[in-house]
Amino acid sequence: MDRLFWGGEQLICVGNLLIYVRWWGWQCVCQAADIHFWCKAACIAPVGGARGPGRPLSRKLTRFVSGAAGDSSAWRQADILKLQLACGGGTGEGGSRSAGRGPLWTSDWTRVNRLKGAARKPNPRITMTDSKYFTTTKKGEIFELKAELNSDKKEKKKEAVKKVIASMTVGKDVSALFPDVVNCMQTDNLELKKLVYLYLMNYAKSQPDMAIMAVNTFVKDCEDPNPLIRALAVRTMGCIRVDKITEYLCEPLRKCLKDEDPYVRKTAAVCVAKLHDINAQLVEDQGFLDTLKDLISDSNPMVVANAVAALSEIAESHPNSNLLDLNPQTINKLLTALNECTEWGQIFILDCLANYSPKDDREAQSICERVTPRLSHANSAVVLSAVKVLMKFMEMLSKDLDYYGTLLKKLAPPLVTLLSAEPELQYVALRNINLIVQKRPEILKHEMKVFFVKYNDPIYVKLEKLDIMIRLASQANIAQVLAELKEYATEVDVDFVRKAVRAIGRCAIKVEQSAERCVSTLLDLIQTKVNYVVQEAIIVIKDIFRKYPNKYESVIATLCENLDSLDEPEARAAMIWIVGEYAERIDNADELLESFLEGFHDESTQVQLQLLTAIVKLFLKKPTETQELVQQVLSLATQDSDNPDLRDRGYIYWRLLSTDPVAAKEVVLAEKPLISEETDLIEPTLLDELICHIGTLASVYHKPPSAFVEGSRGVQHKRLPPRSGSNESTESPDVAPSTTAQPSDQQPAVIPSQGDLLGDLLNLDLGPPVNVPPIPSSTVQMGAMDLLGGGLDSLLGGDLSGSPAIGAGYGTPAVMPTSLNAPIGGGLSDLFDLAGGMGMPSGSYVAPKTIWLPAAKAKGLEISGTFSRRMGHIYMDISLMNKAMQVMTDFAIQFNRNSFGMAPAAPLQVNAPLAPNQTIEASLPLNTVGPVMKMDPLTNLQVAVKNNIDVFYFSCLYPINMLFVEDGKMDRQIFLATWKDIPNENEVQFQIKDCHLNADAVTNKLQSNNIFTVAKRNVEGQDMLYQSLKLTNGIWVLAELRIQPGNPNYTLSLKCRAPEVSQHVFQAYEVILKN
Repeated sequence: MDRLFWGGEQLICVGNLLIYVRWWGWQCVCQAADIHFWCKAACIAPVGGARGPGRPLSRKLTRFVSGAAGDSSAWRQADILKLQLACGGGTGEGGSRSAGRGPLWTSDWTRVNRLKGAARKPNPRITMTDSKYFTTTKKGEIFELKAELNSDKKEKKKEAVKKVIASMTVGKDVSALFPDVVNCMQTDNLELKKLVYLYLMNYAKSQPDMAIMAVNTFVKDCEDPNPLIRALAVRTMGCIRVDKITEYLCEPLRKCLKDEDPYVRKTAAVCVAKLHDINAQLVEDQGFLDTLKDLISDSNPMVVANAVAALSEIAESHPNSNLLDLNPQTINKLLTALNECTEWGQIFILDCLANYSPKDDREAQSICERVTPRLSHANSAVVLSAVKVLMKFMEMLSKDLDYYGTLLKKLAPPLVTLLSAEPELQYVALRNINLIVQKRPEILKHEMKVFFVKYNDPIYVKLEKLDIMIRLASQANIAQVLAELKEYATEVDVDFVRKAVRAIGRCAIKVEQSAERCVSTLLDLIQTKVNYVVQEAIIVIKDIFRKYPNKYESVIATLCENLDSLDEPEARAAMIWIVGEYAERIDNADELLESFLEGFHDESTQVQLQLLTAIVKLFLKKPTETQELVQQVLSLATQDSDNPDLRDRGYIYWRLLSTDPVAAKEVVLAEKPLISEETDLIEPTLLDELICHIGTLASVYHKPPSAFVEGSRGVQHKRLPPRSGSNESTESPDVAPSTTAQPSDQQPAVIPSQGDLLGDLLNLDLGPPVNVPPIPSSTVQMGAMDLLGGGLDSLLGGDLSGSPAIGAGYGTPAVMPTSLNAPIGGGLSDLFDLAGGMGMPSGSYVAPKTIWLPAAKAKGLEISGTFSRRMGHIYMDISLMNKAMQVMTDFAIQFNRNSFGMAPAAPLQVNAPLAPNQTIEASLPLNTVGPVMKMDPLTNLQVAVKNNIDVFYFSCLYPINMLFVEDGKMDRQIFLATWKDIPNENEVQFQIKDCHLNADAVTNKLQSNNIFTVAKRNVEGQDMLYQSLKLTNGIWVLAELRIQPGNPNYTLSLKCRAPEVSQHVFQAYEVILKN
C-alpha cells in the first residue's frame, strides 16, 4: 500500500486502486480501467504514516486527472489540483512547475482555495432553475404579467407564461389573463406551445367563449409538419371539455386517426375515448368507433394497444355494446402486437384478451402458449395481467393434458418473484395469490417457504402471508408450518400473535392428522400465561371441540384454570360455551357460570346470549341443582333486558322449559353439525368473478367491482368459461343438454309462474330456471327468522286463534285472511331518485303516501306508505300511526312470495314504543332476492306486520318503475337486432293522452326514471323516440314513443319477451309523464 498524506487529507494506493480521502467526506475512487466519482457523507479514517510530496504523478493518477479534467465542478477541480500538488506535479498560477519539486507553492494553494470559494458561491447562471417562478410574493402581478405576455420579445413572453403556469399551479386565479395567454399560441417554440396548451386545459371550462379563439390554432397545429405538435394539438383538444369546441375537433381528429406518423395515431386513439366521454352521440355519428376498430389492425403495436385501451374504456360505459368484436383473427393481431408494445400497452392487450372466450380448448392452449412469455416481464402489472389470462383459459384445458401440468409449473416462479418487491407491491401480490391459491392450490403447493414471515415485514404483509400459509397447509408440510406458527406466537406484535394462534387452530381443523399436535402446541402457549395468547387459544380450542367431539376434552381442566384472566367478549363467550357444552364433565360448572352471571348486564350481547344458552344446557343436564340459576338468568334476559335478541331467546327457552322439557332437551342439546374445514373461503361464484379481475382493485378488496364502483357506468359481471367437455353449467339432470349451449346472456322469455322457485334471483338471465319440486305448505319452516310464527306470538300473551298460522305455511296465498280486501294504495307512481352516484338530475316523482291498512281493521294501527328508489336501492317508506289506547311495540314485517322476489333487506326499525295518537316514520330497504311466485296483478305485494297486539295483513301494489335499473340503456345496434328478434305478436300499442311536453322534456323526465332514449328521429314532422329499460330480474323492454308537436296524445309501442309486463310499463310511462 502506498500512502500520500498531508494535513487532514491523504491518498491511498492499493494495487491498481487509488483512493483520495477528504475529512469532509468526499471520496474519489480511480481504478485502472475506468474512473468513478462517489460523493458520500461517511468519512474514512486516515491511515497512519505519511509520505511527503516529491513523487511524480503515476500513470494511474494521470489517467484519473486527465479523465476528470473536463469536469466543470469547482470542487472537483480543486481536488484534482490538490492531487497534482500532493504528488509533486502541481502547477503554479502563473506557469508550470516540474514534477518532483519539494515544498508547495503559495500560488498553488491560493488557486485551490479560490476554486473552493467558487464552489461555495455557485454561479446563478449555471444553477438557476424554474423554482424561482414559485417564490414570488409580489402583489398586483396580474397587470405586470399582462404587459409581459404582450411583449415583443420571445424570451420575455416565455418567462411570463411560465410565471402564469406557476401561479396557476399554486392555486392563484389567473383566468383574467386568458386572452393574453391564448395570443401566445402563435409560436414555433414547442416549450411555449406546451405551456399555453396546459393553461388552456385548465381554464377553458370557465371561459368557454374565449376558448373558441384557440380553435383555429388547434386546427392549424393538427396539420403542422412536426408530428409532436400534431399530437399535442389533438391531445389538448380532447382534454378541453367544452361542448362548443368538440364540434370543431371532429375533422382534425379524423385526419389524425389516419396520420402517417404512429405517434399521432396512438394519441388520436385515446382522444376518441375522451371525446366519447364528453359527447357519445357525436362519436357514434361521426363514425370514429369504426375507425378505432380499424386501428386494431395497425402496423404499429402502440397504436394497436391504445386503440384497444380506448375501445375497452368506451365499452365499460356501455356494457351491452359489442364494440370489441373479438374473433380469432383479431386475437391473432393482438397477440402479435403484444410482443412489441410498451409494458402499459401489454396490460391493455392482456386485459382485452381476458375478455375473450375461445371456441375450444385448442385455441385456449394456443393463446396460453403465446401469453406465457409475459410471465417473465419486469413489470408486476404485466405479470398479473398475464396470470389473469392464463387462470381464465386454464378452465378450458383438460387436467389430463401434459401442457396443463407444464402451465402450473410456469405460473409459480413469477408469483414467487413478486414477493421480492417493496412491501406495498408484496401486499397486492399476496392478495391476488390468496385468490389463486383458493382456486388452484396446486400451483404453489411446493412454495410454502416463500410465505414464511420475515422479521421486518409490515404487519399487513405478515397477516396476509399467514392466511396463505394456512390455505397451503397439508399433511406433507404441516410439521414445518406448525413450527413456524409456534415461533410467531412468541413475537411482540399483539395482532400478529393473535392471528398466529388462530392459525394453529385452523391447521387443526383443516389437517386432521395434525390436530393432536396442534392442541399440544396450544396448551404450551396457554402455559405462558400471556393474557391475549391464552384468550385466543381458548377461542380456537372451542372450534377444535366442535370439529372433533369427545376427543380432546381432557384439556378442559387446564382451560378452567384461566377463567379469571378472560376479559375479551369472544374469549369469555367461548369459555362459557365450553362449560355449558361439557357441564356434565365439570364438577363446579354451576359455580363457574354463576360467577359470570353476577355482572350479566355489564357483559356484551355475545356473552349474554352464550351465558343464557349455557345455563339452560346446564339445567337440562342437572335440573335439581340448577333450578334457581336458570330462573335467575331467564328473568334477567326477559324482564330486565331491552335487547330484543336476548329477550326473544329467553322467551323461547322459558316457553320450551315450561311446556315440554323433553322437546326442550331435543332442541337445546341436539347434536351439532361439524364445522367446515374452511369457514373463510370465498364463495365459489364470487371467487370465479374475482379471478377474472386479477390485477385490479377488486382482487385487493376481494369484492366484485359492483360493490365499490358507483356511477352511471354499468359494471359487467365476469365469469370463468365452462371447463371443456364438462356439463358444469347444467344445474339439473332434467335439463336437456341443448339448453347448455344457449348464450349466457339470453333474456328470460316470461316471468316464472306460481310454484317456480329460482335459485339466482339477482340474475335471471343466467340460464333456464332450475326445476325444484314444489314444497308442501305445511312443511315450510321459517326457522329463527319467522317473526310471525304462532309459537313466538303466543309468548306475548295474545290469543291468535282467530288468525291464520302463518308460521306453519307462510307464503301460500290460500292462508291469507279476508283483510286482504283492505284499501290498496301506492299506484304506479314514479318513485325514482337517481341523484346518488348516477350523475343525473334529480326530478323523479314520488307518489304521496296512501293508507294501506286502516285502523279499523288493525286494532287501532293505521299503516300508510309509498315506494321510492334512492341511490339505486328500493325503499318502502311507511308511516305507523297508533289510534288505539295502548302502547305498541315489537314491530316486525314479512312479505309473501311475489313476482319479482321483493323482500326486506333489513329488519323494520321502530326504535321507540309507539304511544297513543303518535306517528312514527320508517324507511324499510328492500331487495329482489326473495322467493318468486307470479302474482295477479303482477305487482301485487302481500305484507304481514306484527306488533305486541296481533299480526295484521294487507296488500298493496308497488309501481313497476321502481324495478327499472340504472344500467338499462341498450346499444343502438343491439336495440335494432333485439327489436327484430322479438316476435311481432309481443308488440303492444297504447295511447298516452293529455300530455303537453316536447320531445326533449319527455327524454329528460324518463331518463331520470331509468327509461333511456337510445335514438331519436324526426319522420314527417313526428319525433320518434326509441327507448329501452331493464327490470331487476334482467327482462328488457323496448319502446317506440311517437310525439306529434301540438298534439297532446302520444303513441307508445312496447316490445318485450314477457308481454305481461307491458301494461304495467305503460302505466309507469303515464304516471311519470303526467306528474
